[in-house]
Amino acid sequence: MRYVVGDMELELVKDWAKLPDGWEFKDVCGIAIDEDNNVYILNRSEHPVIVLNREGECLRSWGEGYFARAHGARRALDGSLFCTDDIANVVAKFSLDGDLLMQMGKKGESSHTGYQHAWDLWQAVGTVTHAGPPFNRPTGVAEGPDGDIYVSDGYGNACVHRFDSKGDLKYSWGEPGGRPGQFRLPHDIALDSKGRLLVADRENSRVQLFDTEGKYLEEWNDVIRPTGISFDSVGNVYISELAMRVAVFTPDGNLLGRWGNTTIDQDSALFHAPHAIALDSRGDVYVGDVAFTHAGVNRGANTIRKFKRVG
Repeated sequence: MRYVVGDMELELVKDWAKLPDGWEFKDVCGIAIDEDNNVYILNRSEHPVIVLNREGECLRSWGEGYFARAHGARRALDGSLFCTDDIANVVAKFSLDGDLLMQMGKKGESSHTGYQHAWDLWQAVGTVTHAGPPFNRPTGVAEGPDGDIYVSDGYGNACVHRFDSKGDLKYSWGEPGGRPGQFRLPHDIALDSKGRLLVADRENSRVQLFDTEGKYLEEWNDVIRPTGISFDSVGNVYISELAMRVAVFTPDGNLLGRWGNTTIDQDSALFHAPHAIALDSRGDVYVGDVAFTHAGVNRGANTIRKFKRVG
């Protein structure tokens, strides 16, 4: 099956991921790719980081015993891997072999924001009454060229935090609400080549753009519950949407196109709940699904989808 987005054509690679017998993803919540195009899949199984090569063959796994609930992943500038855990309330930095290099936050401790957990997500997000310090269920992480670290925080907060390269907090911005600079579940954060921070403001169904000092620049509203953000080599912005689809925008925010479900049939649906997205050096696109959390469905190999760039 092929999908045309702007002048790009993408082909679905069926059953791309090949796992050892007895392994599963359950949910794929974060994806990062190294310089050899190996894919680091942050997931919610007994093997939290599963590493596959371009052909989908399993190379190794790590992270066993560390995560309470894995949430997001992004490569650091030095080639290591940032991961967030929204239940343990930590942001961790690992080597690509799984050695813990740094941890921000203390496991099991959360800041006070008024947040009260509820099975109804909208109800839970609505309990956040004020912004708090790091962390209350952090979600995404990005790194600036100066080594500063930006964290979107998160399910139980309404902030972006900026840290120095050692993990010391510099400042934060944001508060609960729907006006510019406010958030309802900042779900991912990414820094583009123009030095702009893009924040997936999920429950406000928008992407907000800031400079690295936290100054509001603009917002893009042609999305529904955005979850993950990634870029291609020319700066186009790829956004996974919980609304069972993926959108691609120019760097100026113009929609190039999107692809997703053409059926409501659970077994044949392309996506259930896209949560993470990443591109390799060839322009191939990888999309992670959290169908188990959102629909109680274990999609097996199709919990992550690979779309090969054609031409």
